[in-house]
Amino acid sequence: MADKKKDIKRNNIIQLLLGLLIIVLLNVIGSFVFTRVDLTAERRYSLSDATKKMLRNLKDVVYFKIYLEGEFPAGFKRLRNETKEMLDEFRAYSDNIQYEFINPSGNPDKRERDNLYQQLVTAGLNPTTLNVKTNDGTSRQVVFPGGLVAYKNRELPLELLNSQIGVAPEQVLNNSVQQLEYNISSVIRKLSVPVKPNLAFIIGHGELTEMETLDIRKELSEYYTVERIKIDGKLNSLTERNTKDSIHMSFRNKYKAIIIASPDSAFNEKDKFIIDQFVMRGGKVLWLIDPVAATMDSLQNSRQTVGVLNETNLDDQLFNYGVRLNANLVVDINCLPIPMVTGMTGNKPQTTFVPWFFFPVIIPTSQHPIVRNLNAVKFEFVSSLDTIVKGGVKKTMLLTSSKYSRALNAPVIISLDMARQEPDPAQFNQPFQNVAVLLEGRFESLFLNRIPPVIAEDPKIGFLEKSVKTAMIVVSDGDIIRNQVRFGQNGYETLPLGFDRFTGQSFGNKDFIMNAINYLCDDSGLISARSRELKLRMLDSTRIKEEKLKWQLVNVIFPVLLVMLFGFIQHVMRRRRYTR
Repeated sequence: MADKKKDIKRNNIIQLLLGLLIIVLLNVIGSFVFTRVDLTAERRYSLSDATKKMLRNLKDVVYFKIYLEGEFPAGFKRLRNETKEMLDEFRAYSDNIQYEFINPSGNPDKRERDNLYQQLVTAGLNPTTLNVKTNDGTSRQVVFPGGLVAYKNRELPLELLNSQIGVAPEQVLNNSVQQLEYNISSVIRKLSVPVKPNLAFIIGHGELTEMETLDIRKELSEYYTVERIKIDGKLNSLTERNTKDSIHMSFRNKYKAIIIASPDSAFNEKDKFIIDQFVMRGGKVLWLIDPVAATMDSLQNSRQTVGVLNETNLDDQLFNYGVRLNANLVVDINCLPIPMVTGMTGNKPQTTFVPWFFFPVIIPTSQHPIVRNLNAVKFEFVSSLDTIVKGGVKKTMLLTSSKYSRALNAPVIISLDMARQEPDPAQFNQPFQNVAVLLEGRFESLFLNRIPPVIAEDPKIGFLEKSVKTAMIVVSDGDIIRNQVRFGQNGYETLPLGFDRFTGQSFGNKDFIMNAINYLCDDSGLISARSRELKLRMLDSTRIKEEKLKWQLVNVIFPVLLVMLFGFIQHVMRRRRYTR
């Protein structure tokens, strides 16, 4: 009996030592080999390869101040917790990620609290006001669903809540959680990128002015070095000699991408040739073209105007790449209202908002990373577009009008009296008009077999018949990138892109343009993080009300009964074992 006890004791000691040895070995191996296992169905704790690579290349500390601490409703608590978990996931791949959560409303001194609010707004954070239920009734609470991110000597705001028009609050919060990786990665990329790629707005053909593109250029400058370039027939305006190739006279693009924003005059063939060869060498293009010329300014003095063809001489070039811009204007019941004088109150005009069908508000439905979970985008006098079959070119529709829309062929009579008419849904019988498309692949030159051999074979020109793999986006509305301008106390001032000064609503125009450019220029692949999908598993609110007591009893009593049953079974088994 004594020997048996010694054997049992020795085996226990051996098992203990083996267990400790295994634990030590696992820790030693873990210090050299890093791995994480994500067992969730939607891979919610798995970062994209591009994000991991960016984090491993950080040279200094990135410090996050997240102003999402305090007593919030359940939805914002979830956003807070998910943000912390995402930052922890980032920190697992880089020791340079540090953060703290701050309650901006925690200071009992109202003056200091208001000063902090003002500082956060000045830094670029947008507050949200919540109605919170308390024991004394309902109170208003100011929440800043975002933070400030610092890297070296720079600091940028981080928005965590992605607002969307016409989307339920629960879904907005879920979509915001889905975009956490992309939003956080984008800010880090802005702060840490060593060399900004070059980006150019093409001018010289009646494109939008500096003031009309001021806001988007300011936003783009966080990622890119932005210039305004006049081609003016110069072959070296978009390309330059490749100094690394000393044997052959080859050329490379100066810019990662170019933006052609709402031209109102014709491109000559030489400028088109220069843009074409820019594309052949892998250059990306964001085409924002108005096939039909129409503006609200022409309705100021007269209540009626005519939308006519906008002769830009680009139709053949876009057709060659795979897109046809149609000479029409899309009208949509889902549209932006405009202020209109509808009567008089005494000597003062009475202004009301009426729907203006020529200003469609398009809610993205595509699951492509450029527009996925994007806020509604507002258009002004937009036309439809079609795609042409081209071998080796993939087309992806990004934005389409609503179910209740139609296209009016140019010339189009535009009258303010149309806004007074009650819309008949039966007349809006041409649904889902395409207005934005992504083209990816290898494009054929517009000038193939169109220029003499002496030019095609000239090494100083370096003519290419077919492009390397590249991409472009075509939108049949130039106003999508134009920020509104108003006259203020200090003269003319610009409003944020996507903000409508009449209704006070903010739309997703800026995010669409930023996503489009980032997708075209994104060599790192960070844009893929926008494809993350987290399923929103909502509870049945009706069943919660009807079966509240039942599930409360189940949650309280069932665990206790389960423990008692387990104890009773253990007791019976022990009695049977030791009473033999």
